[in-house]
Amino acid sequence: MGLKKAYCRVYQWIYNIGMKVVKWKEPERLEGVDSFHSIPEILEQAGVWAPMIVTGPRIGKTGFLKDLYNDLSERSVIYDQVHPDPTISQIEEMYQIYQDHDCDSIIAIGGGSNMDAAKALAARVARPDKSLQDMKGQLKVGRQVPFFVAVPTTAGTGSETTIAAVVTDDAENHKYAINDPVLVPDYAVMDPSLTVSLPADITAATGMDALTHAVEAYLSWTYRTEETIEYCEEAVTAIMGFLPEAYEQGDSLEAREEMLIASFKAGAAFTRACVGNVHAIAHTIGGLYHVPHGLANAVVLPIVLEDYGSAVYGKLARLATLSQVACEGSEAERAKEFIRHIRQMNEHMGIPEHLPQIREEDIAQMAEWADQEANPLYPVPVIYDKKHFEEVIRKVAGK
Repeated sequence: MGLKKAYCRVYQWIYNIGMKVVKWKEPERLEGVDSFHSIPEILEQAGVWAPMIVTGPRIGKTGFLKDLYNDLSERSVIYDQVHPDPTISQIEEMYQIYQDHDCDSIIAIGGGSNMDAAKALAARVARPDKSLQDMKGQLKVGRQVPFFVAVPTTAGTGSETTIAAVVTDDAENHKYAINDPVLVPDYAVMDPSLTVSLPADITAATGMDALTHAVEAYLSWTYRTEETIEYCEEAVTAIMGFLPEAYEQGDSLEAREEMLIASFKAGAAFTRACVGNVHAIAHTIGGLYHVPHGLANAVVLPIVLEDYGSAVYGKLARLATLSQVACEGSEAERAKEFIRHIRQMNEHMGIPEHLPQIREEDIAQMAEWADQEANPLYPVPVIYDKKHFEEVIRKVAGK
């Protein structure tokens, strides 16, 4: 483990030097009630006329989507069959439709799955010479994607500002990410009125997803910057304050807007500072058992934070103080209170403490996948090997 840890840290140090010369961008932000209606004007200013709208069946039936479609040019087309954990075969179907209709831009509307599908589509359009498998990993798209507008209808994934498209390999039921700065959308339209109808359970899971992004980016060993630190602190503070209100009072536009902004900041932070072992484990759970990503993150987060122990006490203690979860006591006491508060939030919102559907016979494979995802890239405070991943996954399963 000593040699592996040294290799990972050297890799991360070198990778961080490389990231300093990468051209990073954030989407232009449109915020506030009814900002959704500005999309036709955005497309006109960009000089595009044939957008493909990428969304899922639930949003496909909404009145606001029909209004948007009516306001766009007659060359626009809707694909509203994105399902959770979009697969490579579905992306290829979308790519064929995009080509058949001579589309020139993409509008992604919805949660993380819809955004992932749209980004993967954008990658295929940019690189028709490459398969999605060929673009797995870091910086393998490398060409400009079509003009891209992202409209989140959940406050959690932060996909409207990230470089990642997470897809599922049909053959192996295994999730992986395509990461490239060119996948960051040009615009993020954050209209809280589109999130007020979100069911309470999805509000909870996506909100905890945003919290996981902010916390893991904050714990980044190498890649974090002054900006990501500020974004993480602001996001954690807002989520701790407004997620319970958004969960309990779904029609609170203030809480919904604060959660959208927090999700955006958390997404921007982890785009630069990266995520960690929570995500590495959650991706394997989603791929094998089709557990929603936010729910998996919510369950795994306090277990991994507790496992990290004293390696994260200082940073968690600061988050506890900033979010007024715990303002007194030692670093260890405040950090432990922060973790307890996460568990209390989960319990209040009906999120389980464990995921007992995880099968013992799958754990070795899950640990291998998690190890491959996390190492050497993720700048985690504690580097796990496969054995350590197995131990933590068993805790997640409640074994």
